[in-house]
Amino acid sequence: MSTVVTEQDPPEVRPQEPGANAWNPFTRIAFRFFFVYLGLFCLSVSQLTLVFTGWFMISVPRGVQGWLERLLEPVLSWVGRTVFGVHDVRLSLSGSGDQRIDWVLACCVLVVALVATLVWSLLDRRRRDYRRLAGWSLVVLRLVLGAQLLFYGSVKLIPTQMPTPSLSTLLEPYGNFRPMGVLWSQVGSSHPYEMLLGLAEILAGLLLFVPRTALLGAMLALIDMALVFLLNMTFDVPVKILSGHLLLMSLVLLAPEARRLVTVLLLDRTAGPSTSPYPFHTPRARRITALVQVLLAIWVLLGFGHMQWRVWHESGGGRPKPALYGIWTVTRFVRDGQDVPPLVTDRERWYRVVFDYVGALEFQHMDGTLDGVLATTDPATHRITLQPKSKTSSLTGVLTYRQPAPGRAVLVGELNGHQVSIDLQHFDADRLPLRSTGFHWVQNLPEPG
Repeated sequence: MSTVVTEQDPPEVRPQEPGANAWNPFTRIAFRFFFVYLGLFCLSVSQLTLVFTGWFMISVPRGVQGWLERLLEPVLSWVGRTVFGVHDVRLSLSGSGDQRIDWVLACCVLVVALVATLVWSLLDRRRRDYRRLAGWSLVVLRLVLGAQLLFYGSVKLIPTQMPTPSLSTLLEPYGNFRPMGVLWSQVGSSHPYEMLLGLAEILAGLLLFVPRTALLGAMLALIDMALVFLLNMTFDVPVKILSGHLLLMSLVLLAPEARRLVTVLLLDRTAGPSTSPYPFHTPRARRITALVQVLLAIWVLLGFGHMQWRVWHESGGGRPKPALYGIWTVTRFVRDGQDVPPLVTDRERWYRVVFDYVGALEFQHMDGTLDGVLATTDPATHRITLQPKSKTSSLTGVLTYRQPAPGRAVLVGELNGHQVSIDLQHFDADRLPLRSTGFHWVQNLPEPG
């Protein structure tokens, strides 16, 4: 949205004829609908408002997210059963934005917006335009969109959204991945690529917060969100509702400038000044509001940057590594004094052990399936206490580790009431093609696999 405003004529220009600037009926109806629909949608998705807490977002209780769905859960549950014939319409803090309750809420917002548009159009059918209200709406809409782009960009620029594939991921057969897991591993395998994606989103967000560059920001946001929406749809990422609406917001922001864009980009003609509504008319008001918006962008971006920097050092690539970090192949497994042969049918014997995250231990069964437990390690005594991490797991035990030589380790202790001794040989994960294959300018025989 451009900052050039032409709706306030200079004193020497004669007033235009009545009705010269009146919106056509379709524009008025479209504005009423999108004003109600996007307004309700922004209020119903807590992420769209919580991002403005900036530095304090990391301290916001998790229960605050989805407060409206939780408040309306009885109503939405009734609508789900009665209208759509679906049950279990309730909020789960799983991280998915495409739960049943989200779809039911989106449908309810759509119906309310349609009814409100009809009533509004009947009661206010003599109105010529909504330029003042549209000006404020477009400002709020681009700030909301800009903040989301800063949020999504920061989690990629500091690559925590799609982290480097974990050690256990490297052992998982490709066919076992869900489409979203394929996308996450593909992007996370190249930090420069992920960071450039984040930089493009941050650039679009910053441009949207500066009134003079808002039109360019909306165009870049349209490209960014079109890619995100396409990936969400084709890789089954559960953020389809939100990404689709962010794409819609980009289109709405560009709608007032559509004629000028067509004139310049397609017809190769001079576009002329912008007539997009903007609520601030005097130069002083524009300067003050522009400064406020820039400061808001800095506040939001610094808050996200600080939060993602903490995530990077707590659970991302900069996290502390456990003492036995790496993939270890089991060369000998002794249970109750007896050597256990490496049979694929033996579900108790381990094939590999993975130490990747502090507080966790993962192991690979002889048939290749992966499992994991919580692991509390005492670095002073080298004692590892194992506990189930889910209701479906029952493995418990206490192990003590030692390293008799570089690249070798021994785990001794008790697993599910059995005395065990497990000899380990370090497996160098950096030898895998995904990690060892670097960049090549010249490739005579490229190999996709």
